[in-house]
Amino acid sequence: MSVLQRSALEASPLADLHALASELAIDGYRRLRREQLIDAILERQGEAPERSLGAQGDVVERRGEGPRRERSGESTAEGVGKAGEQPAPGAEQRGPGAGGGGQPADATAPRAAPAASPKDAAQAGRSSEPPEPELPGASPEEAAPRRRRRGGRSRSRALDSTREAEEVRQEEEEIVEGEVEILPNGSGFLRVDGPEPSDRDLYISPAQVKRCELISGDRVSGPRRPPRRSERFGSLARIDTINGRPASELAGGARWEELPAEFPRQRFKLAAEDPTVKAIEGLTPFGRGSRVSIVGPARSGKSEALRLLLGALCADPELHCSLVLTGVRPEEITVWEQGPCKPIAAVSFAASAEARAHAVELGVDQAKRIALRGGHALVAIDTLDGLPPAAAREAFAAARCVPDRGSLTLLATASAPLGGETTVIALDLALASTGRFPALDLAASGTIRAELLVGEAGADLIYRTRAEALEGP
Repeated sequence: MSVLQRSALEASPLADLHALASELAIDGYRRLRREQLIDAILERQGEAPERSLGAQGDVVERRGEGPRRERSGESTAEGVGKAGEQPAPGAEQRGPGAGGGGQPADATAPRAAPAASPKDAAQAGRSSEPPEPELPGASPEEAAPRRRRRGGRSRSRALDSTREAEEVRQEEEEIVEGEVEILPNGSGFLRVDGPEPSDRDLYISPAQVKRCELISGDRVSGPRRPPRRSERFGSLARIDTINGRPASELAGGARWEELPAEFPRQRFKLAAEDPTVKAIEGLTPFGRGSRVSIVGPARSGKSEALRLLLGALCADPELHCSLVLTGVRPEEITVWEQGPCKPIAAVSFAASAEARAHAVELGVDQAKRIALRGGHALVAIDTLDGLPPAAAREAFAAARCVPDRGSLTLLATASAPLGGETTVIALDLALASTGRFPALDLAASGTIRAELLVGEAGADLIYRTRAEALEGP
C-alpha cells in the first residue's frame, strides 16, 4: 500500500477514508471526526518508511523492496496502479503488523476528489439550508435522510408563519369599539358587548393604559388582534379614538407632575354627625388637592378616623374616591371590603415593601388619569408605614390642585408626618385609649393656609378654639 500524504487524504471523500481505515484495522474509526481519522491513518501508515510522494517521478520505498520510480503521468492520489491492472511481480505488500500478503495498492488507496464548493452546493439545491454538522462516522447515505427531515421542518415552519401573519393582517382590519374597564394590576379590558364580560372582550396592556391615560368608562376603538396559541382573549392592537376624539390628541401631553400647582381653595364639606369628623372639619380643614396625613402612635385610632372621613367623602358626587390598603391586618381588609369604598388594591403587613409600593403606584396612577381629564380624585392609603421612603414621598407629592384643571387629593395614615403635608391630623393615644373622643392632639395638628379654605374669619375662629382647648378650664 502506498503511503499517502495529508493533502491527498483531505481531498478524499469520507467513505474512502472509512474504507482505508478499515483496511488498516483502525479501531473505532467511525466515531472519529474527519481530522482525527486522517491523523490516525497517517499514524498507522507511519510504520512504513516514507521517502517522498506527490510529484511525478517521486521515489516510493516499500517494505521489503528497494526504491522504484513511478511511471510518468500517474497521480499519487490515484495510487501506484490503476484500477483493474495486475500488480507487478513482487509488488504485493503486507498489511501492517501482519505476516501474509495483502491486496494490490490500488484497492485501498482513495481516489482524489475535489471538495464541492458552496457555489456548486447551491446549484445542487442545497443552499437554502445551512450545512449540517458532520456526525462522527456518518456516511453520506446516513446523513441524507436527516437533511431531508430538517428541510421539511423548515419549510413547514415558514408556511405556518406566513399563514399566521396573513390571518393577523386580515383580523386587524376588524375595528371594534367598547367600554374600558381598568383592572387593579394596571391592565384593562375592552368590553365589546356592554359592561358584562364576554368572550369577545379584548385585552388592553398596561403600557397602552398608561400611554393613553385610560380610565374606567372610557369609550375607545381600534383594530382587533386575534388571540395567539397561549391566549384566551384577543388584544387591542392600537387605540385609535378615545371618547370620540383621536387618541393622538390625548396621548403624549404634559405629565401630571409637570403641571403647576396651587394651595387648596375648595374645602371639603363633611356632612357627618360623628364627633371626630366634626372636629377634623372645624379645626383641621382640607380641600381638593390637599395632602393630608393622619398620624399617631399605634392604637390611637388612625384607621378608624380614615374610615369615618372616607365614608363622608364618598357622598360627594363630583369626587372619585379610591382606597389602597398596604400593610394592614387581614381582618381590616375584610372590614374595608364591607364599607362604601372598596379597596382597588389590598396587601397585608406580610407583603414586601416592593409589593406595597406597587399597590400605591397603581392607585395614584389611576387618580392622575382622572385629574388630567379635569376630574377630581381622592386616594386614601392605609398605611404609608412600611413603604420605601422614596415611594411614599413620590405618592404624596402627586397630590395637587391644578388651576383650571382637575385635582388629586391624598389622605393617608402614618405613624409620623412625612413632610410636605398641607394638613396634619394628629391623634392622642391617651384620649383614644380612655374612650374620650374626639381624640385630636391640637398642638400637633393644623392646616397650612387655612384662610384659603375657610376665609380670614374662619381661620381666626380656628385659632381661638384651639387656644381655648389647649388652655383648658
